Amino acid sequence: MTCNRGATSAEVDKVIGERRRREIVERVQRFGYVEARKLAKDLRVDVSTIRRDLDALGRTGLVQRTHGGALAMGGATLDVPYEAKRLEHLVQKRAIAAYAAGLVKDGDSIVLDSGSTTYALAEALRAHSQLTIATNDIRIAHYFAGRGGARLLVCGGQLIDSVFTLVGPATLSFLAGLHLNWAFLGADAIDPVGGVSNFNTVEVPVKQAMIEAADRAVLLADSSKFGRRALAAVVGVDAFEMILTDEGLDPADRQSYGPRLVCVPPLPASRRKREAVGP
Repeated sequence: MTCNRGATSAEVDKVIGERRRREIVERVQRFGYVEARKLAKDLRVDVSTIRRDLDALGRTGLVQRTHGGALAMGGATLDVPYEAKRLEHLVQKRAIAAYAAGLVKDGDSIVLDSGSTTYALAEALRAHSQLTIATNDIRIAHYFAGRGGARLLVCGGQLIDSVFTLVGPATLSFLAGLHLNWAFLGADAIDPVGGVSNFNTVEVPVKQAMIEAADRAVLLADSSKFGRRALAAVVGVDAFEMILTDEGLDPADRQSYGPRLVCVPPLPASRRKREAVGP
């Protein structure tokens, strides 16, 4: 499309904006997720301009707006970067994490899957002592390395950049040599029949190896993950001793998961403040 020689500045800006938004929609459809900062760099505009574009596209239903970017409508087909997930459902994640931390005793050995809810669990474990922590999550490893007070075991492997996750044969070999008390896993999607599933295939054998390495496995997932299926099947829901979620899960759907399902209430306001600030 070309602009007439007599077009006003406002008309030119409108045409450029429409082209930019069309490009954004095409990228979302192609990749499943787009990050605002990367769009701003690629399209050579301010981040504030991209955010306004994403807000407008979200209102029209062309994309699903998230913190820091946008998803394809109906959910991403690829991994959603950690920064897009970190602040979503944060109150629920901290309540789930606090409950999970209450299952752990001082001196226990744990493997923590990669993810924002398992990161919340890492923070909730700060009051425990003499823990052995194994993880394939670079952020979780960095958290414990900075705090000290735990024996930290970090998987080798290849890094999935946007989600700070280590995967591959070296990761599997590392996990095969461990025997742990607990495995705490996250999930991209959970269905009572389809089980736990993931947006990518490369993490599937890692998650399965974590379950095999532990005496007891617990699934941590906020209620937005339920009633959905992703590309790659991981395990059935019966692989977990407990499934921890929040009270947002529809009561009509809860029976499908049996007695292993625990819907955790929100933390009291005073405790939420402490969890947010830390010791």
